[in-house]
Amino acid sequence: MSMKLTLGWLQDHLETEASLKEITDKLSMIGLEVEAVQDQAEELAPFTVARVLEAKPHPNADRLRVCQVESIHGVTQVVCGAPNARTGMIGVFAPSGSYIPGTGVDLKAGVIRGEESNGMLVSEREMGISDEHDGIIDLPADTPFGAPFATVAGLDDPMIEIAITPNRGDCLGVRGVARDLAAAGLGTLKPLHAPKVEANFDSPIKWRRDFDDAHQTACPYVAGRSFRNVKNGPSPAWMQQRLRAIGLRPISALVDVTNYVSFDLGRPLHVFDADKLQGDLTMRMARDGEAVLALDGESYELSGADTVIGDEAAAHAIGGVMGGENSGCSETTTNVFLEVALFDPDRVASTGRRLGIHSDARYRFERGLDPDSVDWGVEVGARLILELCGGEASEVVTAGENPKAPRQISYRPERTLSLGGVDISTAEQSDILERLGFAVSTEDARFSVTVPSWRPDVECEACLVEEVMRIHGFDAIPQTPLARASDLPHGALTPVQRRRNAARMALTWRGMTEAVTYSFLSGQVAALFGEIPAALRLVNPISADLDVMRPSVLPNLVGAAARNQDRGLPDGALFEVGPQYRDDSPEGQSLVAAGVRAGQAAPRHWSGGQRALDAFDAKSDALAVLAACGAPVDNLQVDGEGAPGWYHPGRSGALRLGPNILAYFGEVHPKVLRALDLKSGAVAFEAFIERVPQPKSKGGKLRPAVDLSPFQPVSRDFAFLVDQAVSAEKVVRAAKGADKALITAVDLFDSYSGKGVEPGHKSLAIAVTLQPTKGTMTDEEIDAVSAKVIAQVEKATGGSLRS
Repeated sequence: MSMKLTLGWLQDHLETEASLKEITDKLSMIGLEVEAVQDQAEELAPFTVARVLEAKPHPNADRLRVCQVESIHGVTQVVCGAPNARTGMIGVFAPSGSYIPGTGVDLKAGVIRGEESNGMLVSEREMGISDEHDGIIDLPADTPFGAPFATVAGLDDPMIEIAITPNRGDCLGVRGVARDLAAAGLGTLKPLHAPKVEANFDSPIKWRRDFDDAHQTACPYVAGRSFRNVKNGPSPAWMQQRLRAIGLRPISALVDVTNYVSFDLGRPLHVFDADKLQGDLTMRMARDGEAVLALDGESYELSGADTVIGDEAAAHAIGGVMGGENSGCSETTTNVFLEVALFDPDRVASTGRRLGIHSDARYRFERGLDPDSVDWGVEVGARLILELCGGEASEVVTAGENPKAPRQISYRPERTLSLGGVDISTAEQSDILERLGFAVSTEDARFSVTVPSWRPDVECEACLVEEVMRIHGFDAIPQTPLARASDLPHGALTPVQRRRNAARMALTWRGMTEAVTYSFLSGQVAALFGEIPAALRLVNPISADLDVMRPSVLPNLVGAAARNQDRGLPDGALFEVGPQYRDDSPEGQSLVAAGVRAGQAAPRHWSGGQRALDAFDAKSDALAVLAACGAPVDNLQVDGEGAPGWYHPGRSGALRLGPNILAYFGEVHPKVLRALDLKSGAVAFEAFIERVPQPKSKGGKLRPAVDLSPFQPVSRDFAFLVDQAVSAEKVVRAAKGADKALITAVDLFDSYSGKGVEPGHKSLAIAVTLQPTKGTMTDEEIDAVSAKVIAQVEKATGGSLRS
């Protein structure tokens, strides 16, 4: 939400000769950012007052008239279908080429049923100023011919929309904005007109407060007064125009007064139809399950944490949020009661958020109101009600006490230099603070500053520095370049950020599609991925099925794959690089690259069809990520039993670097697939980017030159008979260690068990590549290395060379 006002409305409070541009520029400079300026006079410039010289029936259409319209453009023929079009009337003419705001079309010349029509006589709906469309606009006979319609209709007052930060509740009224502009030197703030209203009778309705000790602050102070013999008709045109300009719909004089004061002075009011009340009004906490039918037509069920206003029979309003329909004012209302109250901002915000009510009253109450506004608000509201609706006012009735406690801050003027970087004279600082409404007295070299009641956001010395700085001008802060430690630029990305990008690139090149999912998920699904500590359960989730922080990235990816299959995409490969959580501490968040492959491993091909996915697909993805992040993948160990319970046992594993687990991989457990409704099998991996060891410092040395051998490499194949429990990795590592200088690669190319192999054993075949660097190898040298390979593998695995 934002604050809207018009230039003329602002000038009710600010004596100024500044132009619209000067005002909007200054607003943004003092921290009240202007979001939009709407000048209807400019938008409606083509529409002018015109005279219908003749209106005769259309020769080819019973309901149309052919009008000769005299405007500032001369005499124009217009075909009009309005029933009130007649000779001699004064209307509003739009020439061809005009944009019609109410219908959103550009007007073009044309021929209607054989008669030319150039331009248009418009209705209020076509002008975008109301829903009236039964006829064209019919102006009084003395309306100046040729005058801009915006001026005639009072629509030439530009509207300004301001973004209000949460701490500036005092600027949610036109007067607060005017006060800041006056302090910035753009005029003089006019005195607040709130004279005492004469009381003619005793109020038949009194205020009561019924709070226990724990809820005294829910409504510390409330005032009101009764009115009799009022007439609730339409509000005057000037008030309706201002309300429409800021987007509010005029309803009736009594309701419009409350809306007007809310935007004019930032003081929400509420009026009850006194004849619909039973006994006195009481401020109290709601009873659990108590319901209120609000003014928006919805019924809201309340709890004991909500403040209500009720009579002896029922609750009639949700305190600080919205009034009730059952006690609302109507055209027949003759006796009313005005309520002006203070409500606890935190409680109002909590109630409004829980009930999902966004009202102008809540917007102001939850940002904090001026406690003094209860006393002057009841007078301002009473004066407007009597002026617009007549009748008589009772004496003011109150309950509770004004909680205002003057706050004083000891302020050192030199702090504007040390905190803000600008040296401002003591006299100017004192003047700025006083123009903003602060009371300033000098004590030695310090100020004793009394904070005005409408500024609950000013709490300390730094707040006063900010006030002085923004009014003096943030543009006055000198530009001081930061000293550079070096003439050479440094990298902008951290190692973790570089690894994140490298992981994304590696997985993209592997044909996977990046997904971005919520960091939340259902607690029921999260339970499949380990125990969920209470710290990960959200107090105020955005949705009932997103109630915990995710302990793993995988469930969201598996769920996305399932939804893709439901939409006809059976084969998918998704990955995400993002956080997962162990607890609510900073250390409990981990950066993970996770991926899921579902369906078949490869597209259908003429040479053979598709194969099923297996754990090795996920292992390959995990190794690619770790390699891209700089992990020593050649030194990693595979732990076939190290994967957690959401992977398929026996078809999954972990990649370790000593005791440090860098990744999990494998087939997804069937119970997880069923829970997330994934109809096919799936493989997945999780790579923990932050666990990859940081590279050691090179000490500033250059990368060594590439040393390529000019000699022919030699490859030898070996097959070993080993026990079924021996992993292929163990054989490969043993072979590599036989001669690290000559052996550059060891690749497993066959695993066989069956006929010719003893039961309980298997045959593992490897290809060993030898790369000489000093000369071509002789047969004797090759045989010597081969003997080392055989001996090393037999020693490490207990196997033997297969004959």
